[in-house]
This record gives sequence, C-alpha cells and structure tokens, in this order.
Amino acid sequence: MLFINSLLKDIEERKLAGEARPGDPEITPELVAEHGLSEGEFEQILGILGRTPTFTELGVFSAMWSEHCGYKNSKPLLRTLPTQAPWVLQGPGENAGVIDVGDGLAVAFKIESHNHPSAVEPYQGAATGVGGILRDVFTMGARPIAVLNSLRFGELDGPSAGRVRYLFAGVVKGIGDYGNCVGIPTVGGEVFFDASYEGNPLVNAMAIGLMKQEDLITAIAEGVGNPIMAVGSRTGRDGIHGATFASAELTHESEAKRPMVQVGDPFTEKLLLEASLELIRSGHIVGIQDMGAAGLVSSSTEMAARGGTGVDIEITRVPVREPNMTPYEILLSETQERMLVVAKEGREEEVQAILRKWELEAETIGRVTGSGRYVIREQGRIVVDIPGEPLVTGCPTYTREGRESERVTELRAWSPEGLRPRDEEQDPAWAFLTLLDSPTIASKRWVYEQYDSTVRTNTVVGPGSDAAVLRLRGTRRAIAVTTDCNGRYCYLNPYRGGQIAVAEAARNLVCTGALPRAVTDNLNFGNPLKPEVYHQLSEAVRGIGEACRVLETPVTGGNVSLYNENPAGAIYPTPTIGMVGVIEDLDHVTTAGVQNEGDAIVLLGSNSDELGGSEYLKAVHGIVAGDAPALDLLAEKRLQQSLLETIRFGWIRSAHDLAEGGLAVALAESAIADEANPLGVDVELDDALPPAALLYGEAQSRVLVSCVGGDIDRVLAHFTSHGVEARQIGRVGPAGGRFRVTTPDLVIDLPIATIVRTYYDAIPRRMDASPIDVATALDSEVYVP
Repeated sequence: MLFINSLLKDIEERKLAGEARPGDPEITPELVAEHGLSEGEFEQILGILGRTPTFTELGVFSAMWSEHCGYKNSKPLLRTLPTQAPWVLQGPGENAGVIDVGDGLAVAFKIESHNHPSAVEPYQGAATGVGGILRDVFTMGARPIAVLNSLRFGELDGPSAGRVRYLFAGVVKGIGDYGNCVGIPTVGGEVFFDASYEGNPLVNAMAIGLMKQEDLITAIAEGVGNPIMAVGSRTGRDGIHGATFASAELTHESEAKRPMVQVGDPFTEKLLLEASLELIRSGHIVGIQDMGAAGLVSSSTEMAARGGTGVDIEITRVPVREPNMTPYEILLSETQERMLVVAKEGREEEVQAILRKWELEAETIGRVTGSGRYVIREQGRIVVDIPGEPLVTGCPTYTREGRESERVTELRAWSPEGLRPRDEEQDPAWAFLTLLDSPTIASKRWVYEQYDSTVRTNTVVGPGSDAAVLRLRGTRRAIAVTTDCNGRYCYLNPYRGGQIAVAEAARNLVCTGALPRAVTDNLNFGNPLKPEVYHQLSEAVRGIGEACRVLETPVTGGNVSLYNENPAGAIYPTPTIGMVGVIEDLDHVTTAGVQNEGDAIVLLGSNSDELGGSEYLKAVHGIVAGDAPALDLLAEKRLQQSLLETIRFGWIRSAHDLAEGGLAVALAESAIADEANPLGVDVELDDALPPAALLYGEAQSRVLVSCVGGDIDRVLAHFTSHGVEARQIGRVGPAGGRFRVTTPDLVIDLPIATIVRTYYDAIPRRMDASPIDVATALDSEVYVP
C-alpha cells in the first residue's frame, strides 16, 4: 500500500487523458486492490500510461488483466501444449478451434466454464454458460449442432445435501431450458459428485458447430474507418466485473454478488445466431465477436489486437436498458446476447437490413482507427485512452514455484495390502450394488431426460453412451464428441490424471468408431498463488501435453478457471477434456450395449491391481488414497488403433471402455444399456488378483467388446498381432436373464432387473427423497463449514 501511495504522489501532477468524471472515486491503493490488481501490476499500468489511470481505465485494466481474460498464471504453461496438425484450421487465440472433417466441411468447437456464477445463481449461471459457448461457435461461421456439459457437485448424501441438490437441479434445468429454447440438442457429458466441489460446483459447457470451410471467419477489427456496431440486447448492469469475479475465490460474501450473475434470453440468442450466420455469408462484415467475459472491453480490444489496429468508441451510442449508466458500467457489463460487429465501410445499410429482418437492434458505436489505441469517449470527451497492445498481449504472466502438498504425498503412498473387506462384503454382491448406486457411476438419465437430445435430427447416439455421435448431413460421415476427467486421479497424481483424461476421452471416441482428432480443454483449479495448487496445474498440463502428442490430438483452445476455492478448501484439480473425432462411415457407429444373446464378450487390455483413487475405495470404504492408475501411452495407442480397425472391419458389435467402477461396472453398463431390454451376461475371470482389484480396480487401457461367436478367433488374432492382450471372458445371455460373474474367490449372481433398478434409480431416489427447500438452500453458505 505504501508503495502505491508513493507512486501516486510521484505522478499526481501528470495530465490525465480525460478529466475525471464527476462522482468517480479517487484512485487509491484500496481501490486498486479491490480491482484484483497487485502493486507490481499497478506500477506497470502507470508506466504504460505515464499517468494515473481514470476510474474507467482502472476497470478496463482490471478486466483485461484478470486471470479469466489475461491467463496471467496459466499462459506460460498453455504454450507448452501441442496445437498444430494438418487438419487444424484454427488453433488457440480465436473464439473457438476449427478442424477439417472432410468433404469440404469443418467443425468449430470449444469448452468454457461458468463455475462461479453457477455457485451463486445456478439456473442463470448455467443457462448463460450455454449461451456464451454457443456464441463462441457461431461467430466462427459455424451453425451449432450440439452441446455437451461436464458438471461437478458436492455429495448428494452429504451434510450439505440440501444445497447440493438445489445447485444440481438449478444447473441442469438452466442448461436444459436454454438449449431447448434455442433448438440445439444437448447430447452428452458427465457428472461427478464429491465433497471437494461442495460450495464450488463446476459447470463446463462445450458446443460444436458445423460449417463449410470457406465460411470460416475470425474476430478481427481491420480496415481504418470501418464502422463498429453493437448488436443484440441492450446493455444493463448485470454481470459487471464478472471476469474479475471469476478470478477470485468464493467467500462468505459471494452470495451477495448474485446481481453480478448475468440473465440469459435464449429467444434473442436464436435470432442472433441466424442473423450472425447470414451476416457472415453476406460478405458485408469484416469480423464479429461475442461480448462475453469483460463485455464490450474484451471484444473490442481483442478484435483490434488481432487486426493490429485501434478503436474509437462513443460510449453514449451503446444502446442501454437502464438510465444513468456510466462508461465504466457500459464497458464492463456482461449483459448476454450481444455481439460486436465490424462492418465494411459503406455497407452499414445492408448490415442493418439483415438485422432488422431478424428483429435485432443495432447501433454504430465507433470506428476502426490506425492509431493502435483504445479510445472511449463520453459525448466527445475522452474517458479512456490506452495503448491497445498492452491491454491484450501485455498482461503480466507468472511462472511460479510449485510443490506437492505433504498430505498428497502421504495419501499416494497408501497401499491396498492392508485393506480389509467390510463386513457387508461377505455378501459378494454388496460392494457391486453399492457402486452401481453411487451417483458418480449411476445412470444420469435424471439429467439428460431434461434435455432435448434429438432436436435437428442429427443425433445418432445420444446421452448415456461413451460418446455422442452426430451425422454430417449430405455425407456418409459423422463426428463423435465427449468430455472426460477424473478429478480424484488429478488430486493424487496430477501428471497421470492429465494423461488419463486425454486417453480416456480418446478411448471413448474410438469405442464409437471415431478417429480422435482434436481437444479443447477446461482447466479448473484452485488458487494458483498456493504452491500446491500451482504444482497441480503445471503437472496436469504436462500430462495433457504428453498424451495429446502421443495420441495426435492437438489442443485447439479452451478455458482456464482458477480460484475455485472457498474457506473449506480447493476443489479437486479438474482439467476437463473435450474431444472431437471423425467417423468415416455411419456403418462404423458402435455403441456400448451388448446386442444379441450368444455373442462373445472379449476383454481388451490387462487387469492389474489398480485400486488407488478408485470409486470402490471412496464409495465402499470412504477412502481417497493411493496412486492414480498407471498409463502406458504407447500401449493405449496400440489398443485404440487396433480397436478402430476391427470396428471398421465390421467385426465388433459393441465396445465400452472401462473407467470408474472397473470391470464389474463396465459389464453391468453394457448389459443394461438398453433399459427396456437388458441382456444377461455370464462371465468367468481367472486372474490371480484380490477380488476387489479384479472386479473394481480402474486399470487403464481396457475395453469390453462383443462380437458374433463365429468371429472370435479372428478378433483375438487381430488384437494379439498388434500387441494388445485380448481374451474371451464370457457370453451374452438372454433378455431379462441374470448377471453372473465368477472369480476364483467369489460369485456375483443377480437378476438383471436388480441391476437395472439400482443403476437407474440411484439419482432420482436421492433427488425425490424430499422437496428441495429453495429458501433454506439460498440461506445456506456457499461453502461447507
């Protein structure tokens, strides 16, 4: 504080670019700190300007140099990720990544977080997260064809179950309502429940869009004199400083920031979508960008930076919906459903005609300049005058010292050798049914039944499978999409956890018949200023990078969400991977469920003693300990390549990767994938492993496949010739039959109806146990005491 005071005194006589507005607060050390800027960062700002910033300029720097916009703690790490491949048409740095999917078509896709807003106002937080990610995709020139989500909540059975259920229900409804109203199917995703997310849920939304390659457009402001237009909803006071809110920890006071959460309007979004795509195809515009995080500030500065230009904006020309809004409020508002368009000079009327057709308001608010400066005027008087480049590329970045916490080191050293079965495990089926009843493993039907997953009729495989599949109309091709991450693995071993997130996402795609092509990532972590959190972040990124290089899935962009903490502690590190793959022919589409009685069941990959970090340890024993499962990336690649070949040969009837819950759970999921027509299975295992490790261990690089009995010899020979262990472990039984798994130590033998009931009723039973008391949930803390 003393340092900042002395700097202010030294320059107090310097002339401001514009006079301070009446009523603007004095720039003090306390005000600087409230804007999330450090003493060193404020010193840089003074050096850039050569004077004290105005209050509005301070807000501009605060937003653009926040973690959410400036990536100050993650950019050095992100630069280590692989980003290039012949099929990548647009990599990081744009609104979304774009890849070539053949036949002159391209797919734009991106994942983005709305964690902090959803912790405060779950319905609107989630809904506006969907809206924002859709705009990122259609501003590239792509028509959105699907949405996925990756969600994390606290325990549905825990001490804060009332608030967790309130957040869970609100987020799911927000996602469903927004997507359903816009007419974009929500086709898949994942949901995990763990106490580490209580008070700080994770809401990551991914959108996918399809375009012709020639329709690709970028968010750029170039051409001196070209008009800059604000399009869509009128600007209000909602979401002001949302970017800096997302760059700070949740606290007791976070609930008071409910007005900061934006409010979505999906019907305006639909109009914006159609108008934007028509504008892009018209040839009347140069660039277009969503006014997302940091609103008009980020969209205008980023577009100018990409074009190497400046902008000059008259702030009073921005359409507003509330009286007496200040330049500070207008610039930093995150009102939803707004776009910034740079039109070609002389084409303003053509642009306005298209926007009138879609009943959208638009106003020319400024011009592109050649000055390289970011200038904002209020009735002609300059209130912001900043060199543009430092705002966007000059955000200070930090490479910090990280170290693993002693607690994690101790936990990872845990060994299952001393683990004793619980008394209840004298019943061989008890642990198995306990896992099927775990909300993390159980069916997410309660979630996806609230989504329209088939609107637009492109969905070939929807929610509930390893990955969603969407046909590309006019071709024989399809794309497969998925999201994946296990935060518990990343907590115990962030390097392995990062690798596994990529490997499992790719494995999910291959199980549908797709060749994995590219990644978008959402890095959800705690406070990077804490050495143990920075260690998690840097190690997870290192693991992601290595896996992406081996599996040839470059990273095309994504999002970083840090400061996911509250007074109860940090979330598990959760680097969510969104991945897209290409299916060459619709005939190759494969699903997770076994198909016919008598088919052979084949296990690909090796069973090993991998109970560390497993759902079995957590759900059955209440233990989070051990090392994350080992992963051989080259073995993983061999498995995926050989499996994809057999699928293309037409030899495989079903394929399902082994993940949380291990072999026993994967068998059950394959048997009951069709809830209305579940099939029995009869499996015999002879591995010399402890029963828990054999049935519920989470060893990597394993897949269950089924094939016609007559094909078994060539299927096994094919995998063996590629260095992949493969063996028949059983057969598919009759519809409505029994689920029977025999090991050297125990036998699980249950009616398939028992498994269906346990798996599909687990979440509805908890959510319907008693009405959700919204008032109580709202009054409770945003964290677990």
